[in-house]
Amino acid sequence: MRIIGVNGSPRKTWNTAMILGSVLEGAASKGAGTELVHLYDLDFKGCVSCFACKAKGGKSYGRCGYRDGLTPLLEAIADADALVLGSPIYLSDVTGAMRSFVERLVFQYLVYDGAYSAIAPKKIPVAVAYTMNISEARLTEWGYDRMFSAFEGPLKRTFGSVESLAVTDTLQFDDYSRYVATAFDEGAKQERRRTVFPSDCEKARQMGVRLAEAAEVLRR
Repeated sequence: MRIIGVNGSPRKTWNTAMILGSVLEGAASKGAGTELVHLYDLDFKGCVSCFACKAKGGKSYGRCGYRDGLTPLLEAIADADALVLGSPIYLSDVTGAMRSFVERLVFQYLVYDGAYSAIAPKKIPVAVAYTMNISEARLTEWGYDRMFSAFEGPLKRTFGSVESLAVTDTLQFDDYSRYVATAFDEGAKQERRRTVFPSDCEKARQMGVRLAEAAEVLRR
């Protein structure tokens, strides 16, 4: 069983990467082979509307025909048994890199028939982890719940199922005194990092366990 994690954050060792690492750790505890890919290491674009993935009889029908640094990852996901995506929230959405990646991932499998069918090679469970600065109490106020639903909808239609985790009120910096950040209480942020973030990581780990279990069921 192979599970691929995709980090949509430019930071490789901070909140999103740590949560993804916990998800993959949980999956590995169930025997899954895991891999973590950092999108910001790849040189790629979003969908370029070439429509090669939809050309009748075309050699790239059903898969992205645009070749760049994302191609190996798209090919690996086509063979994977499960997928976990992670992104911080920037300006009330996932990062631009994550959005561009999902465009390429999903659009290749979307058929312009009456049902807008999906022709992914197989159904696989997908997990999504979001990290953000705002509190859990403000998620609905800021419309993040609607954003999560909109982001996950195409993934669910394409691959079959999506489970998500929202990690809120995260620590932005090691040293707040270096930045203009008076909107935040550094002491409260540091305390939450010490007392709450470990439980967020454990929730992520348990999500990884469930992801691997769901993948194993689909493999049978």
